[in-house]
Amino acid sequence: MKAAKGTVFKYGDNVDTDVIIPARYLNSSDPAELATHCMEDIDKEFINKVKKGDIIVATKNFGCGSSREHAPIAIKAAGVSCVIAETFARIFYRNAINIGLPIVECPAAAAEIGVGDEVEVDFDSGVITDVTKGTTYQGQAFPPFMQKIIAAEGLVNYINQK
Repeated sequence: MKAAKGTVFKYGDNVDTDVIIPARYLNSSDPAELATHCMEDIDKEFINKVKKGDIIVATKNFGCGSSREHAPIAIKAAGVSCVIAETFARIFYRNAINIGLPIVECPAAAAEIGVGDEVEVDFDSGVITDVTKGTTYQGQAFPPFMQKIIAAEGLVNYINQK
């Protein structure tokens, strides 16, 4: 599988799907359109600052709220290469894997990595490196079958390749 490297956007506990992609934009299922509104209710400047490969770090219960698949789609389409959090809402976790958005649970990394830090994530090992601070963390590595789904850019693509 691959790795991610990017600049960190940092958020706290209970970032719900309504702030990841506000309900008023759910009339679209176009990933590019959803990306233009990603995180706007929690961080108005996110979409103007995010660059391809950047990483979101949050603390507890990231992606809570409704079960909409639009939330991880908006994040991925905005160019985010990985989300690191202490914990994820279970439905968000599953939706992220289903659409091929890598997410890593790691309480220590979620607590210590700061806004603007340069971070690398090795998806095979789960190792997270804060290049800015020179620290490493052991995140939860994906089991092989999940790595295959993410490498295929999502569950539908994975099944279609079979």
